[in-house]
Amino acid sequence: MKRVAITTLGCKVNQFESAAFASAFEARGCQLVPFQAEADIYVINTCTVTARAGQQSRQLIRRAFTRHSHARIFVTGCYAQMDPQGVLALGEYPLAIVGNGNKHRLVDAALSENPPDLIMLMGRIRDNRSICDLPVTRFRGRTRAYLRIQDGCDNFCSYCIVPYTRGPSRSLTVSRVLEQAAVFAEQGYRELVITGINVGKYGLDLDENETIYTLLDRLCRDFPQLRLRLSSIEPAEVNDSLLNLINRHTNFMPHLHIPLQSGDDQVLARMNRRYTRAGFAEVIHRVRAALPTAAIGCDVLGGFPGETEAEADNTHRLLEELPISYLHVFPYSRRPGTLAATMPRHLPGPVKEARVQRLRDLDQQKRRAMYAQGLDRVHRVLVERRHGATGLLQGFSENYIPLLFAGGTGLIHTVVPVRLTAIEDDQVKGILVDDWVEEKRQNR
Repeated sequence: MKRVAITTLGCKVNQFESAAFASAFEARGCQLVPFQAEADIYVINTCTVTARAGQQSRQLIRRAFTRHSHARIFVTGCYAQMDPQGVLALGEYPLAIVGNGNKHRLVDAALSENPPDLIMLMGRIRDNRSICDLPVTRFRGRTRAYLRIQDGCDNFCSYCIVPYTRGPSRSLTVSRVLEQAAVFAEQGYRELVITGINVGKYGLDLDENETIYTLLDRLCRDFPQLRLRLSSIEPAEVNDSLLNLINRHTNFMPHLHIPLQSGDDQVLARMNRRYTRAGFAEVIHRVRAALPTAAIGCDVLGGFPGETEAEADNTHRLLEELPISYLHVFPYSRRPGTLAATMPRHLPGPVKEARVQRLRDLDQQKRRAMYAQGLDRVHRVLVERRHGATGLLQGFSENYIPLLFAGGTGLIHTVVPVRLTAIEDDQVKGILVDDWVEEKRQNR
Protein backbone atom coordinates (compact mmCIF):
# COMPACT_ATOMS: atom_id res chain seq x y z
CA MET A 1 0.00 0.00 0.00
CA LYS A 2 1.53 3.29 -1.09
CA ARG A 3 1.29 6.23 1.27
CA VAL A 4 0.31 9.53 -0.33
CA ALA A 5 0.50 13.05 1.13
CA ILE A 6 -1.28 15.99 -0.55
CA THR A 7 -1.06 19.68 0.27
CA THR A 8 -2.96 22.51 -1.40
CA LEU A 9 -2.45 26.24 -1.78
CA GLY A 10 -4.86 28.74 -3.23
CA CYS A 11 -8.42 28.77 -4.44
CA LYS A 12 -11.46 26.54 -4.02
CA VAL A 13 -10.88 25.10 -7.49
CA ASN A 14 -7.46 23.86 -6.36
CA GLN A 15 -9.06 22.39 -3.25
CA PHE A 16 -11.64 20.57 -5.35
CA GLU A 17 -8.93 19.19 -7.60
CA SER A 18 -6.85 18.00 -4.64
CA ALA A 19 -9.94 16.25 -3.30
CA ALA A 20 -10.20 14.52 -6.69
CA PHE A 21 -6.58 13.35 -6.39
CA ALA A 22 -7.30 12.03 -2.90
CA SER A 23 -10.42 10.19 -4.10
CA ALA A 24 -8.52 8.58 -6.98
CA PHE A 25 -5.56 7.53 -4.82
CA GLU A 26 -7.89 5.96 -2.24
CA ALA A 27 -9.81 4.12 -4.98
CA ARG A 28 -6.48 2.62 -6.09
CA GLY A 29 -5.76 1.27 -2.60
CA CYS A 30 -3.41 4.01 -1.37
CA GLN A 31 -3.30 5.36 2.17
CA LEU A 32 -3.59 9.12 2.60
CA VAL A 33 -1.34 10.57 5.29
CA PRO A 34 -0.67 14.13 6.53
CA PHE A 35 1.83 16.11 4.49
CA GLN A 36 4.23 16.20 7.45
CA ALA A 37 4.28 12.38 7.66
CA GLU A 38 6.47 9.90 5.81
CA ALA A 39 5.01 9.00 2.41
CA ASP A 40 5.95 7.39 -0.88
CA ILE A 41 4.32 10.13 -2.98
CA TYR A 42 3.98 13.84 -2.20
CA VAL A 43 1.59 16.01 -4.23
CA ILE A 44 1.95 19.80 -3.99
CA ASN A 45 -0.95 21.66 -5.63
CA THR A 46 0.52 25.14 -6.00
CA CYS A 47 -0.74 28.69 -6.45
CA THR A 48 0.84 31.78 -7.98
CA VAL A 49 -1.96 34.34 -7.90
CA THR A 50 0.17 36.55 -5.62
CA ALA A 51 3.89 36.84 -4.98
CA ARG A 52 3.32 35.41 -1.49
CA ALA A 53 1.48 32.38 -2.89
CA GLY A 54 4.36 31.74 -5.29
CA GLN A 55 6.83 32.02 -2.42
CA GLN A 56 4.81 29.58 -0.29
CA SER A 57 4.69 27.15 -3.21
CA ARG A 58 8.47 27.24 -3.59
CA GLN A 59 8.95 26.74 0.15
CA LEU A 60 6.74 23.64 0.17
CA ILE A 61 8.56 22.17 -2.83
CA ARG A 62 12.00 22.78 -1.26
CA ARG A 63 10.82 21.31 2.04
CA ALA A 64 9.57 18.18 0.31
CA PHE A 65 12.91 17.72 -1.49
CA THR A 66 14.88 18.32 1.71
CA ARG A 67 12.89 16.12 4.07
CA HIS A 68 11.71 13.39 1.73
CA SER A 69 14.45 12.83 -0.81
CA HIS A 70 13.50 9.14 -1.07
CA ALA A 71 9.94 9.92 -2.22
CA ARG A 72 8.43 10.79 -5.58
CA ILE A 73 7.34 14.42 -5.64
CA PHE A 74 4.53 15.66 -7.89
CA VAL A 75 4.16 19.42 -8.36
CA THR A 76 1.02 20.73 -10.05
CA GLY A 77 -1.18 23.83 -9.98
CA CYS A 78 -0.67 27.37 -11.19
CA TYR A 79 2.93 27.87 -10.05
CA ALA A 80 3.94 24.66 -11.83
CA GLN A 81 2.05 25.76 -14.95
CA MET A 82 3.62 29.22 -14.96
CA ASP A 83 7.24 28.32 -14.16
CA PRO A 84 8.11 24.63 -14.64
CA GLN A 85 11.80 25.51 -15.06
CA GLY A 86 11.68 27.26 -11.70
CA VAL A 87 10.30 24.07 -10.15
CA LEU A 88 13.11 22.03 -11.72
CA ALA A 89 15.67 24.38 -10.19
CA LEU A 90 14.36 23.81 -6.65
CA GLY A 91 15.46 20.23 -6.10
CA GLU A 92 16.55 16.85 -7.32
CA TYR A 93 14.85 13.91 -9.02
CA PRO A 94 12.58 11.93 -8.87
CA LEU A 95 10.20 14.72 -9.82
CA ALA A 96 7.02 15.13 -11.81
CA ILE A 97 5.58 18.46 -12.98
CA VAL A 98 1.93 18.31 -14.05
CA GLY A 99 0.29 21.27 -15.77
CA ASN A 100 -3.28 22.35 -15.04
CA GLY A 101 -4.47 20.87 -18.32
CA ASN A 102 -3.17 17.42 -17.37
CA LYS A 103 -4.29 17.06 -13.77
CA HIS A 104 -6.49 14.12 -14.75
CA ARG A 105 -3.27 12.20 -15.58
CA LEU A 106 -1.52 12.82 -12.26
CA VAL A 107 -2.67 9.75 -10.31
CA ASP A 108 -1.92 7.32 -13.15
CA ALA A 109 1.55 8.82 -13.52
CA ALA A 110 2.18 8.64 -9.78
CA LEU A 111 1.21 4.97 -9.60
CA SER A 112 2.88 3.79 -12.80
CA GLU A 113 5.00 0.71 -12.16
CA ASN A 114 8.36 2.02 -13.37
CA PRO A 115 8.10 5.80 -13.69
CA PRO A 116 11.12 7.71 -15.01
CA ASP A 117 13.02 10.04 -12.71
CA LEU A 118 11.53 13.07 -14.45
CA ILE A 119 7.93 13.38 -15.67
CA MET A 120 6.79 16.54 -17.48
CA LEU A 121 3.05 16.60 -18.25
CA MET A 122 2.68 20.18 -19.39
CA GLY A 123 1.36 21.59 -22.67
CA ARG A 124 0.11 24.99 -23.76
CA ILE A 125 -2.82 25.69 -21.45
CA ARG A 126 -4.40 28.33 -23.72
CA ASP A 127 -4.93 25.59 -26.33
CA ASN A 128 -7.10 23.52 -23.98
CA ARG A 129 -10.72 23.30 -25.05
CA SER A 130 -12.09 20.82 -22.52
CA ILE A 131 -12.11 20.77 -18.74
CA CYS A 132 -10.23 18.08 -16.84
CA ASP A 133 -12.71 15.49 -15.59
CA LEU A 134 -11.79 15.07 -11.93
CA PRO A 135 -14.53 13.28 -9.98
CA VAL A 136 -14.50 13.60 -6.20
CA THR A 137 -15.80 10.99 -3.79
CA ARG A 138 -15.54 13.08 -0.65
CA PHE A 139 -13.92 16.09 0.97
CA ARG A 140 -12.04 14.83 3.97
CA GLY A 141 -13.00 16.59 7.19
CA ARG A 142 -15.52 18.98 5.63
CA THR A 143 -19.22 19.62 6.22
CA ARG A 144 -19.62 21.50 2.94
CA ALA A 145 -18.24 20.38 -0.39
CA TYR A 146 -16.89 22.42 -3.28
CA LEU A 147 -18.33 21.56 -6.68
CA ARG A 148 -16.15 22.83 -9.55
CA ILE A 149 -18.32 23.42 -12.61
CA GLN A 150 -15.96 25.57 -14.69
CA ASP A 151 -12.28 26.31 -15.21
CA GLY A 152 -10.30 29.03 -16.99
CA CYS A 153 -10.86 32.71 -17.71
CA ASP A 154 -10.98 34.96 -20.78
CA ASN A 155 -11.14 38.32 -18.99
CA PHE A 156 -7.41 39.14 -18.92
CA CYS A 157 -7.58 41.69 -16.13
CA SER A 158 -4.25 43.50 -16.33
CA TYR A 159 -3.06 42.42 -12.84
CA CYS A 160 -4.08 38.75 -13.07
CA ILE A 161 -1.97 35.77 -14.09
CA VAL A 162 -4.87 33.27 -14.00
CA PRO A 163 -5.79 33.29 -17.74
CA TYR A 164 -2.18 32.27 -18.45
CA THR A 165 -2.16 29.46 -15.87
CA ARG A 166 -5.73 28.17 -16.20
CA GLY A 167 -6.43 28.67 -19.91
CA PRO A 168 -9.71 29.63 -21.59
CA SER A 169 -13.12 29.22 -19.98
CA ARG A 170 -14.26 25.58 -20.07
CA SER A 171 -17.34 24.02 -18.53
CA LEU A 172 -18.21 20.63 -17.10
CA THR A 173 -21.22 19.07 -18.83
CA VAL A 174 -24.54 19.28 -17.02
CA SER A 175 -24.70 15.49 -16.65
CA ARG A 176 -21.29 15.41 -14.94
CA VAL A 177 -22.22 18.32 -12.65
CA LEU A 178 -25.39 16.50 -11.59
CA GLU A 179 -23.51 13.23 -11.08
CA GLN A 180 -20.99 14.96 -8.82
CA ALA A 181 -23.75 16.71 -6.86
CA ALA A 182 -25.49 13.35 -6.39
CA VAL A 183 -22.28 11.83 -4.99
CA PHE A 184 -21.98 14.63 -2.46
CA ALA A 185 -25.64 14.29 -1.49
CA GLU A 186 -25.23 10.53 -0.97
CA GLN A 187 -22.14 11.15 1.16
CA GLY A 188 -24.22 13.29 3.52
CA TYR A 189 -22.90 16.76 2.77
CA ARG A 190 -25.36 19.49 3.69
CA GLU A 191 -24.02 22.33 1.55
CA LEU A 192 -22.41 22.69 -1.89
CA VAL A 193 -20.29 25.67 -2.81
CA ILE A 194 -20.52 26.08 -6.58
CA THR A 195 -17.10 27.16 -7.74
CA GLY A 196 -14.92 27.84 -10.76
CA ILE A 197 -12.50 30.45 -12.02
CA ASN A 198 -15.31 32.46 -13.68
CA VAL A 199 -18.55 30.60 -12.90
CA GLY A 200 -20.74 33.19 -14.61
CA LYS A 201 -19.41 31.99 -17.97
CA TYR A 202 -20.61 28.46 -17.30
CA GLY A 203 -22.08 26.70 -20.34
CA LEU A 204 -21.10 29.25 -22.98
CA ASP A 205 -18.57 26.80 -24.46
CA LEU A 206 -21.00 23.87 -24.47
CA ASP A 207 -23.68 22.95 -26.99
CA GLU A 208 -26.28 22.27 -24.29
CA ASN A 209 -28.25 25.54 -24.13
CA GLU A 210 -27.31 25.83 -20.48
CA THR A 211 -26.15 28.86 -18.51
CA ILE A 212 -25.10 29.37 -14.93
CA TYR A 213 -28.70 30.36 -14.16
CA THR A 214 -30.35 27.26 -15.67
CA LEU A 215 -27.77 25.03 -13.98
CA LEU A 216 -28.30 26.61 -10.56
CA ASP A 217 -32.06 26.31 -10.98
CA ARG A 218 -31.71 22.61 -11.78
CA LEU A 219 -29.37 21.94 -8.87
CA CYS A 220 -31.78 23.64 -6.47
CA ARG A 221 -34.71 21.60 -7.79
CA ASP A 222 -32.94 18.25 -8.01
CA PHE A 223 -31.23 18.48 -4.59
CA PRO A 224 -33.64 20.25 -2.21
CA GLN A 225 -31.84 18.70 0.78
CA LEU A 226 -28.62 20.59 -0.08
CA ARG A 227 -27.87 24.21 0.61
CA LEU A 228 -26.24 25.86 -2.40
CA ARG A 229 -23.85 28.78 -2.26
CA LEU A 230 -21.96 30.57 -5.05
CA SER A 231 -18.27 31.14 -4.44
CA SER A 232 -17.98 34.33 -6.53
CA ILE A 233 -19.64 35.97 -9.51
CA GLU A 234 -18.72 38.97 -11.64
CA PRO A 235 -20.83 42.18 -11.46
CA ALA A 236 -22.05 41.87 -15.07
CA GLU A 237 -23.43 38.41 -14.32
CA VAL A 238 -25.57 39.52 -11.37
CA ASN A 239 -28.98 40.00 -12.95
CA ASP A 240 -32.68 39.45 -12.32
CA SER A 241 -32.39 35.78 -13.30
CA LEU A 242 -29.92 35.18 -10.48
CA LEU A 243 -31.81 37.26 -7.91
CA ASN A 244 -35.10 35.56 -8.76
CA LEU A 245 -33.43 32.17 -8.33
CA ILE A 246 -32.26 33.05 -4.84
CA ASN A 247 -35.70 34.32 -3.87
CA ARG A 248 -37.48 31.34 -5.39
CA HIS A 249 -35.39 28.54 -3.90
CA THR A 250 -35.07 28.32 -0.12
CA ASN A 251 -31.96 26.14 -0.48
CA PHE A 252 -30.07 28.81 -2.47
CA MET A 253 -28.25 30.75 0.22
CA PRO A 254 -28.71 34.56 0.25
CA HIS A 255 -25.01 35.28 -0.11
CA LEU A 256 -23.17 36.76 -3.08
CA HIS A 257 -19.48 37.55 -3.41
CA ILE A 258 -18.99 40.14 -6.15
CA PRO A 259 -15.45 41.37 -7.01
CA LEU A 260 -14.97 45.13 -7.18
CA GLN A 261 -11.14 45.53 -7.14
CA SER A 262 -11.29 49.35 -7.35
CA GLY A 263 -13.91 52.03 -6.86
CA ASP A 264 -12.23 54.51 -9.18
CA ASP A 265 -13.07 54.58 -12.90
CA GLN A 266 -9.53 55.38 -14.03
CA VAL A 267 -8.06 52.51 -12.01
CA LEU A 268 -10.79 50.16 -13.24
CA ALA A 269 -9.88 51.05 -16.82
CA ARG A 270 -6.18 50.36 -16.17
CA MET A 271 -7.18 47.06 -14.57
CA ASN A 272 -9.22 46.16 -17.67
CA ARG A 273 -12.30 45.69 -15.50
CA ARG A 274 -15.31 46.21 -17.73
CA TYR A 275 -17.62 48.29 -15.52
CA THR A 276 -17.69 51.65 -13.76
CA ARG A 277 -18.10 52.57 -10.12
CA ALA A 278 -21.64 53.72 -10.89
CA GLY A 279 -22.46 50.45 -12.62
CA PHE A 280 -21.08 48.45 -9.71
CA ALA A 281 -23.07 50.53 -7.22
CA GLU A 282 -26.24 49.88 -9.22
CA VAL A 283 -25.62 46.12 -9.01
CA ILE A 284 -25.14 46.24 -5.23
CA HIS A 285 -28.28 48.32 -4.69
CA ARG A 286 -30.28 45.93 -6.91
CA VAL A 287 -29.07 42.97 -4.85
CA ARG A 288 -29.90 44.68 -1.58
CA ALA A 289 -33.40 45.63 -2.77
CA ALA A 290 -34.14 42.06 -3.87
CA LEU A 291 -32.41 40.36 -0.90
CA PRO A 292 -32.61 42.64 2.16
CA THR A 293 -30.84 40.24 4.55
CA ALA A 294 -28.29 38.79 2.10
CA ALA A 295 -24.56 38.89 2.72
CA ILE A 296 -22.77 40.80 -0.02
CA GLY A 297 -19.00 40.44 -0.11
CA CYS A 298 -16.49 42.23 -2.32
CA ASP A 299 -12.88 41.72 -3.38
CA VAL A 300 -10.81 44.89 -3.43
CA LEU A 301 -7.19 45.45 -4.45
CA GLY A 302 -5.13 48.10 -2.68
CA GLY A 303 -2.14 49.90 -4.18
CA PHE A 304 -2.54 49.23 -7.90
CA PRO A 305 0.28 50.77 -10.02
CA GLY A 306 -0.21 54.51 -10.36
CA GLU A 307 -3.08 54.66 -7.86
CA THR A 308 -3.22 58.19 -6.42
CA GLU A 309 -4.48 59.19 -3.01
CA ALA A 310 -7.61 60.59 -4.65
CA GLU A 311 -8.24 57.30 -6.49
CA ALA A 312 -7.72 55.32 -3.29
CA ASP A 313 -10.16 57.66 -1.52
CA ASN A 314 -12.73 57.03 -4.27
CA THR A 315 -12.53 53.31 -3.60
CA HIS A 316 -12.81 53.72 0.16
CA ARG A 317 -15.70 56.18 -0.12
CA LEU A 318 -17.66 53.95 -2.52
CA LEU A 319 -17.29 50.91 -0.27
CA GLU A 320 -18.14 52.94 2.80
CA GLU A 321 -21.38 54.12 1.19
CA LEU A 322 -22.54 50.84 -0.33
CA PRO A 323 -24.69 48.37 1.68
CA ILE A 324 -22.13 45.57 1.55
CA SER A 325 -21.39 43.10 4.33
CA TYR A 326 -17.66 42.37 4.23
CA LEU A 327 -14.49 42.84 2.18
CA HIS A 328 -11.68 40.57 1.06
CA VAL A 329 -8.75 42.96 0.82
CA PHE A 330 -5.53 42.20 -1.05
CA PRO A 331 -2.43 44.30 -1.71
CA TYR A 332 -1.54 44.54 -5.38
CA SER A 333 1.08 41.88 -6.18
CA ARG A 334 3.32 42.25 -9.22
CA ARG A 335 3.04 39.16 -11.41
CA PRO A 336 5.57 38.87 -14.28
CA GLY A 337 3.79 38.21 -17.55
CA THR A 338 0.84 40.48 -16.81
CA LEU A 339 0.25 43.92 -18.33
CA ALA A 340 0.20 45.61 -14.93
CA ALA A 341 3.72 44.36 -14.18
CA THR A 342 5.02 46.64 -16.97
CA MET A 343 3.04 49.72 -15.90
CA PRO A 344 4.86 52.75 -14.51
CA ARG A 345 4.64 54.12 -10.97
CA HIS A 346 4.49 50.96 -8.88
CA LEU A 347 3.80 52.05 -5.32
CA PRO A 348 6.26 51.51 -2.46
CA GLY A 349 5.39 48.86 0.11
CA PRO A 350 4.49 51.22 2.99
CA VAL A 351 1.99 53.09 0.80
CA LYS A 352 0.30 49.86 -0.26
CA GLU A 353 0.26 48.59 3.32
CA ALA A 354 -1.39 51.76 4.60
CA ARG A 355 -4.12 51.62 1.95
CA VAL A 356 -4.74 47.94 2.55
CA GLN A 357 -4.97 48.47 6.30
CA ARG A 358 -7.49 51.28 5.84
CA LEU A 359 -9.65 48.94 3.74
CA ARG A 360 -9.30 46.14 6.28
CA ASP A 361 -10.47 48.49 9.02
CA LEU A 362 -13.51 49.23 6.87
CA ASP A 363 -14.07 45.50 6.47
CA GLN A 364 -14.27 45.12 10.25
CA GLN A 365 -16.82 47.93 10.44
CA LYS A 366 -18.93 46.32 7.72
CA ARG A 367 -18.85 42.91 9.40
CA ARG A 368 -19.89 44.34 12.76
CA ALA A 369 -22.79 46.14 11.10
CA MET A 370 -23.91 42.91 9.39
CA TYR A 371 -23.77 41.03 12.68
CA ALA A 372 -25.70 43.77 14.47
CA GLN A 373 -28.47 43.62 11.85
CA GLY A 374 -28.84 39.91 12.58
CA LEU A 375 -29.32 40.37 16.34
CA ASP A 376 -32.42 38.68 17.78
CA ARG A 377 -33.15 36.96 14.47
CA VAL A 378 -33.31 33.21 13.99
CA HIS A 379 -30.78 31.87 11.49
CA ARG A 380 -30.48 28.41 9.94
CA VAL A 381 -26.93 27.41 10.85
CA LEU A 382 -24.93 24.56 9.34
CA VAL A 383 -22.97 23.22 12.33
CA GLU A 384 -19.40 22.41 11.32
CA ARG A 385 -17.31 21.69 14.41
CA ARG A 386 -16.50 22.71 17.96
CA HIS A 387 -14.69 26.01 18.34
CA GLY A 388 -11.24 25.29 19.71
CA ALA A 389 -10.99 28.21 22.15
CA THR A 390 -14.52 28.20 23.59
CA GLY A 391 -15.73 24.61 23.12
CA LEU A 392 -18.97 25.98 21.66
CA LEU A 393 -20.46 24.69 18.43
CA GLN A 394 -19.73 26.84 15.40
CA GLY A 395 -21.19 27.20 11.96
CA PHE A 396 -22.41 29.61 9.30
CA SER A 397 -25.88 31.01 8.81
CA GLU A 398 -27.60 31.23 5.42
CA ASN A 399 -26.18 34.73 4.98
CA TYR A 400 -22.69 33.73 6.08
CA ILE A 401 -22.66 34.93 9.67
CA PRO A 402 -20.23 32.81 11.76
CA LEU A 403 -22.13 31.81 14.91
CA LEU A 404 -21.03 30.19 18.21
CA PHE A 405 -23.57 28.51 20.48
CA ALA A 406 -23.92 25.76 23.10
CA GLY A 407 -25.12 22.35 22.00
CA GLY A 408 -24.44 18.66 21.80
CA THR A 409 -21.88 17.06 19.51
CA GLY A 410 -24.70 15.22 17.72
CA LEU A 411 -25.69 18.51 16.08
CA ILE A 412 -22.47 18.65 14.04
CA HIS A 413 -23.22 18.23 10.30
CA THR A 414 -26.83 19.29 10.79
CA VAL A 415 -28.70 22.53 10.08
CA VAL A 416 -30.29 24.02 13.18
CA PRO A 417 -32.13 27.26 14.04
CA VAL A 418 -30.06 29.60 16.19
CA ARG A 419 -31.10 32.96 17.55
CA LEU A 420 -28.30 35.54 17.39
CA THR A 421 -28.09 37.04 20.88
CA ALA A 422 -24.76 38.84 21.34
CA ILE A 423 -21.60 40.15 19.70
CA GLU A 424 -18.60 39.89 22.02
CA ASP A 425 -15.09 40.82 20.87
CA ASP A 426 -16.16 40.31 17.24
CA GLN A 427 -17.47 36.82 18.05
CA VAL A 428 -21.13 36.28 17.24
CA LYS A 429 -23.01 34.16 19.77
CA GLY A 430 -26.47 32.65 19.82
CA ILE A 431 -28.74 30.07 21.39
CA LEU A 432 -30.57 27.10 19.92
CA VAL A 433 -34.26 27.68 19.37
CA ASP A 434 -35.98 25.51 21.99
CA ASP A 435 -38.91 24.41 19.84
CA TRP A 436 -36.59 22.71 17.37
CA VAL A 437 -34.62 20.92 20.10
CA GLU A 438 -37.83 19.67 21.74
CA GLU A 439 -39.22 18.43 18.40
CA LYS A 440 -36.03 16.48 17.69
CA ARG A 441 -36.11 14.95 21.19
CA GLN A 442 -39.70 13.74 20.75
CA ASN A 443 -38.96 12.22 17.33
CA ARG A 444 -36.04 10.07 18.53
